Amino acid sequence: MPTDACVFFYECGNCHKTLRPKEGDCCVYCSYGSVPCPPIQADKKCC
Repeated sequence: MPTDACVFFYECGNCHKTLRPKEGDCCVYCSYGSVPCPPIQADKKCC
């Protein structure tokens, strides 16, 4: 996970499906990860 930026799109290495953030989330890490992305954890605006 990058520590200074958000990731909007992520391609699954197994099924090759492209994941996008869910509505209201800033990035795929906030939508599908177990913790929010580093900018959100640091109380900064994501992207």
